[in-house]
Amino acid sequence: MNIKPSAAIRKNYNEISELCKRSGEPVYLTKNGEGDLVVMDIETFARRESMLRLRENLVAAEEGRLNGKPGYSIDEVSAMMKAAVREVLDGQRK
Repeated sequence: MNIKPSAAIRKNYNEISELCKRSGEPVYLTKNGEGDLVVMDIETFARRESMLRLRENLVAAEEGRLNGKPGYSIDEVSAMMKAAVREVLDGQRK
């Protein structure tokens, strides 16, 4: 865990930025000895947000399954995945 005083962000922005990028971990900033802010590089943030959305979707799917919601067959999932891939590829070609 990387912990720095909040003054460090003003004095050593480039150093903290490099630490975030190199470690892929957030840096915790303190103010008067107490936790104040968390700083992380944009790629780490995007990856964490993506993982959280995935986990939320998995939990929702599991809750639906436990509540008797009908699922999808392997063929239906395969078709949905192919459609999603086509959609992404088409969006990249535009």
